Amino acid sequence: MVSVTLRMPEDVIEDLKRIAPLLGFSGYQPLIRAYVGQALRRDLERVDTDAVSGLVASLKKRGVSAAVIEEALAEVRG
Repeated sequence: MVSVTLRMPEDVIEDLKRIAPLLGFSGYQPLIRAYVGQALRRDLERVDTDAVSGLVASLKKRGVSAAVIEEALAEVRG
């Protein structure tokens, strides 16, 4: 892990400290890590989906068949 300094309003920290044990976290810092991780994964998925959709549209516009595109997507997904 890497140490990060983050300034946050006191009331937010107090709320995090209060809710962390109710959600099963050992403290507010693990809860912050969970929140950041969840939001990051959601945003990455959205960005990746948007990029793939754009690529598929571009390939179709250039005459690549839907079957070839689907085959390539299946190959990449494993």
